[in-house]
Amino acid sequence: MPHLVLLYTPDLETDADIPSLCRALADTMLEQRDQAGKAVFPTGGTRVLAYPAAHCAVADGKGPYGFLYANLRMGSGRSEQVHKAVGDSLLQVLKRHLDALLQQRPIGITVQIDESQAQVYDAKHSSLHPLFNRPA
Repeated sequence: MPHLVLLYTPDLETDADIPSLCRALADTMLEQRDQAGKAVFPTGGTRVLAYPAAHCAVADGKGPYGFLYANLRMGSGRSEQVHKAVGDSLLQVLKRHLDALLQQRPIGITVQIDESQAQVYDAKHSSLHPLFNRPA
């Protein structure tokens, strides 16, 4: 963890470069630092996944409306300052990446951060973390 999941209207698939958006969001997550200057997210655990909605209805359906929902799920223990800084940074990347489309037509963007408080099961198996946890 952290996992950032993007769910968006299918029209954005052709109008926005979603793969580069995913990379920009992941890079932004990896750049985040807490008040002590420590990385907020582990490199090997950072994931951005994007899915166009198979079906959707936006607003009254009378316009070329688009929508992108970004949900970041992270483990507990980070400060409210970190939550706000991360959310603001992700929103800025989304706005910058979608700016041309936002100028052309109505598009809604939502960023939501959920912190895992009461997990009842959390299992992990990864060969990614060892790649980034080696001494330099």
